[in-house]
Amino acid sequence: MTDVLSPAQRHKNMSAIRGADTKPELLVRRLLRRLGVHFRQHVKDLPGRPDFVFTRRRRVIFVHGCFWHLHRCRYGRVVPRTNARFWAKKRAGNVARDKRARRQLRRLGWKVLVVWECQTKHPDALAKRLRNFLGATNPRTAR
Repeated sequence: MTDVLSPAQRHKNMSAIRGADTKPELLVRRLLRRLGVHFRQHVKDLPGRPDFVFTRRRRVIFVHGCFWHLHRCRYGRVVPRTNARFWAKKRAGNVARDKRARRQLRRLGWKVLVVWECQTKHPDALAKRLRNFLGATNPRTAR
């Protein structure tokens, strides 16, 4: 698949992307608060610096952008035309780093969930998935 944006649009998009407090991450945070679970964010002491950490439950959640972490959805399959080799190497490096972090966390006894950006477009299904992963049983949110 080829890049659907012009070089100027691509440059603007890339420069606006941040590592924390992204829209998908903010949505997951809202859903978790609605579930009534306590969490810490971006814990530096754990491999991969997970986005959400549930210490008592020994669970972590990563929220990944489909483009940056090469998800199999249509957003992850976009290939930039400009500087393609650089971006291919960068994104493949992200995938390898993610895999190492998940493996290390599992070895340390943590359960790991990856939430993809495209999955945040269906908040009800995502809330159910989060509830199942965490075993959350908040009477306010149980459906």
